[in-house]
Amino acid sequence: MLKRTLFLMALMIGFTSTISAEEQEVQNTQQEKEKKTIELPQWVKNIKFSGYAMLQYQGQDPEGNHSNTFNLRLARFILDGKIGDFDWRAQIQGTNATGPGQPTVQLVDLYAEWRRFPEFKIRAGQFKRAFTFENPTNPITQGWRGYADVINKLSAFGDRTGERSSGGRDIGIQFQGDLFPNANGRRVFHYQIGVYNGEGVNTKDYDNRKDIIGGIWVMPIKGLRIGAFGWTGSRGQMLDPITNKTRSVEKNRYAISAEYDLNGYTFRAEYLHSQGWGSSSPGNNVREIDYTKGDKADGWYVFGIVPLVKGKLFAKARYQCYRNQKEWGTSVNQVECGLNYNFTKNLEIHAEYSHVNDRNLAEGKHNYNLVDVELDFRF
Repeated sequence: MLKRTLFLMALMIGFTSTISAEEQEVQNTQQEKEKKTIELPQWVKNIKFSGYAMLQYQGQDPEGNHSNTFNLRLARFILDGKIGDFDWRAQIQGTNATGPGQPTVQLVDLYAEWRRFPEFKIRAGQFKRAFTFENPTNPITQGWRGYADVINKLSAFGDRTGERSSGGRDIGIQFQGDLFPNANGRRVFHYQIGVYNGEGVNTKDYDNRKDIIGGIWVMPIKGLRIGAFGWTGSRGQMLDPITNKTRSVEKNRYAISAEYDLNGYTFRAEYLHSQGWGSSSPGNNVREIDYTKGDKADGWYVFGIVPLVKGKLFAKARYQCYRNQKEWGTSVNQVECGLNYNFTKNLEIHAEYSHVNDRNLAEGKHNYNLVDVELDFRF
């Protein structure tokens, strides 16, 4: 009996040892797998890739200069991320709508922003200037074949001073915040002020004089904001054709803005004024003063976009005017209307007709028509 008991105990110990060995082997295998697994840091997991593209057809009939063409308006590729209290963005643009000496592919945004407190945020790098309501809007969301002429000329797209087409951007640092929350928690006052090189994208400061741009707006009711902006600065190393020497050209500008944007209804109006000599070729990175254009310019626009079918079909109308010398004889006036249709939230088509009255053209040739159709998609 004792022998049998000892035998059974030995058998159980051996069986238990076998199970323990197998369990240990499984644990070792699992540990090896865990060692081989690379744990990505949180900031890498937070990176988001996105982008959009805009395909265009445009035809116009100025007397003696008819044209119609398909065009790749632009494509943008975007990386967004977050590291602690900082958000960052890098954005590359490809387009064939560039001027002499300008790249078809270029870096347009590269910045980081400290966003710990809504009352005070700091952004540094290359980004949109703190000027006007329209400048910061996405080209698709903006809803038209292009930004208003006065935004293009006086908000650094194809700027009057001749700096390269910058999409309203510059290199610098900006402070902004939202104050005074109401009973519903909606903040009713916004401020922003930035210090920039004053030369546009990917360009150093040529005269060591910084541009200072600021703006404020109030939001008395949901969807409505009313604001004002100021800009003082310069563009360096401009060739003076009189003295044949280079000098800085002043940029002193202001804007008055109003916008209502809620439930698919968008209405916006802005007036911009500029004091300072212009370039012989705006927006094309040309550094030569053109005194014949005067040292003052202004312009305005007003538009409305309203839903016909909620979330799908929208009607739009816009009037805009830009005066290159702040005189009616130099004005370009446009009356536009059209439709926008959303196939999905990431695919839409814009179509519009514009009647143009350009008083800079020869007598009897001021008026012409323009048709534009764009297919836009996001990814």
